[in-house]
Amino acid sequence: MESSEKPVDINSIHIDKDKMAENPGLLPFAHTVGSAVIKPEDTGKIKGRAVTAMRQQTELQLAQIYQQMQLLAEQANRIKQRVDISERIYTAAVGFEPLIGQTYYLYQRKDNTDVLSLIAPGEWGRSKPFQKYIARVTMLADHTWDVEYNPEEAS
Repeated sequence: MESSEKPVDINSIHIDKDKMAENPGLLPFAHTVGSAVIKPEDTGKIKGRAVTAMRQQTELQLAQIYQQMQLLAEQANRIKQRVDISERIYTAAVGFEPLIGQTYYLYQRKDNTDVLSLIAPGEWGRSKPFQKYIARVTMLADHTWDVEYNPEEAS
């Protein structure tokens, strides 16, 4: 310290308690000219944006879950249809032993009984001894059937 400077006497500084905050860091506004500008936030606007974003996100997730549910429902319906056709095949009249990997044709007779045939619909010629063609089926290794429905009957 240089000798020309006088030490500051802390006791001689006059503090006006009415003009000074006890906790200036907790004030909702700048407490000196050089302080950072403090702008009050519109909490309603902030919450509104947050709620909107949350709703958009949850709606997107719900839409994805709905699509997954639709896919699962479609898969369940296809499995049920395969079971129905498989049951019809196993109750149908069959004049041969079906082999794994071979393709056969399921027809409904005029008396509403089913028959499994080796002959495709286009191979009968003019005479068709059946009321309707139901499906083209292939026996799988697990003795279930891969079913390809008659496009005219599928609708």
